[in-house]
Amino acid sequence: MLPLLVAPLFLLPDMIEIAQILNRYYLPGEPITVLLWRHSQQVATLATKIAHNNPHLHIDLTFLHEAAMLHDIGVFRTNAPSIYCHGNAQYIQHGIIGAELLRAEGLEAHARVCECHIGVGLSIQDIIEQNLPLPHRDMLPETLEEKLVCYADNFFSKSQPDVQRTFTQVRNSIARFGNENVERFDKLAQLFGKIDD
Repeated sequence: MLPLLVAPLFLLPDMIEIAQILNRYYLPGEPITVLLWRHSQQVATLATKIAHNNPHLHIDLTFLHEAAMLHDIGVFRTNAPSIYCHGNAQYIQHGIIGAELLRAEGLEAHARVCECHIGVGLSIQDIIEQNLPLPHRDMLPETLEEKLVCYADNFFSKSQPDVQRTFTQVRNSIARFGNENVERFDKLAQLFGKIDD
């Protein structure tokens, strides 16, 4: 069993209460809750480290942390038993589900991160060509914070929570989805810096 990770007890000025939002949808102590916190903290930590290494980009650190912590809020409604999710939706839909939940919370910018963090983002062409059960529109990261959560998320998998993937592993995994996706990943790496293998 994974160790229980708790939310930090501090809040930055004007920071939303992440635990309060997640507790509306996840029961404290449940395996999916523990896994979600762990994964989200990993993504938030890496994204924050990358932001600190790129001060010239002027990334909003408060929003970045919040968005990284909430980017996978929709997973509980998907059918992914190996990561304790027993919903009805396909896993690829967790981004739009999360966006719907966060829009209901009045968090439009956070919802955008949910929508566009899948892989290296999804174009309408990706969605149509792969016949994905998603709305026919571009869901590509646009802001620096959207791009950074998307980039950092690729280095962690909820199915292997104790492992940070190497840059080469991530790039090879993305290559399975075509050259356009590799090009998107390479642009993110060029923008934020390559994560050492």
